Amino acid sequence: MNAVIDIFASAGLWAAVLRIATPLILGTLGALLCERSGVLNLGIEGIMTFGAMIGWLAVYNGADLWAGLLVAALAGGVFGLLHAALTVTLGLSQHVSGLGVTLFASSFGYYVFRLLVPVAGTPPTIEPFQPIDLPALSSLPFIGPALFTQTLPTYGAIALALVLGYVLFRTPLGLAIRMTGENPHAAEAQGINPMVMRYGAVIFGSALMGVGGAFLTLSAFNSFFPTMVQGRGWICIALVVFASWRPGRALIGALLFALFDSFQLRLQAVLGGGVPYQIFLMIPYLLSIAALALMARRARVPQALMQPYRRGER
Repeated sequence: MNAVIDIFASAGLWAAVLRIATPLILGTLGALLCERSGVLNLGIEGIMTFGAMIGWLAVYNGADLWAGLLVAALAGGVFGLLHAALTVTLGLSQHVSGLGVTLFASSFGYYVFRLLVPVAGTPPTIEPFQPIDLPALSSLPFIGPALFTQTLPTYGAIALALVLGYVLFRTPLGLAIRMTGENPHAAEAQGINPMVMRYGAVIFGSALMGVGGAFLTLSAFNSFFPTMVQGRGWICIALVVFASWRPGRALIGALLFALFDSFQLRLQAVLGGGVPYQIFLMIPYLLSIAALALMARRARVPQALMQPYRRGER
């Protein structure tokens, strides 16, 4: 029991929570935006993988770190455009298209990486984002090292969650996106083009997914390997449901999962080899499933989610 208390009393735990949560925040916000417009995007796992690769590759070849994030966002947007073309314009199955995007983006990313990066015993590295020192805040006891020793993309992800929440629920653009996801024919009757809304939401949402992947290689780590996303995209899909399609709750959900993950890593170090490590790896997923089961009962799904839109049809 004392070991558990010591873990939660450690500033390092809470610093790790913010770091682990950042790609989840970005990916969840991207998936949430897509689904608010009525499009399920299961391509997130592949888009995050490709974003991680292409952002790292850009920096490895001389671009600065912010340009690497921009390249990842553009790549994500391109895959979003592909998904939108298949699902919004052609009306194909959003499940099948999303899974196809995931397989294509992941495989293509690995192919490009192997094509352009020399094979070596250890992966080549870059100089990633460094934690910034916030005057007066970083030096605060406990709170400073726990919350104010992060890289700029982490603070940007948290701010983005708040901004997206404001946009969706306090602006005409947000109302148009939500109306498109609830009843695109009603949106059309109000002069809104549901096709444009869905294309924009899917492209921008996919760009956020690409940035979420790039965070892994440009901030959390300093190199790329094909399996580094490790299912984070699927966790983001679950977090959207946990959040009831609200950005503020998505932020909380991402932080909660990151807390579970960070806690199990430290608990594993404390208890040593007496317990199989697979048990520890299961902990964040089991707790997330329990939390999802509790929240999903009250979740209200956008009514037009996964429903193709055809002008003039009802």
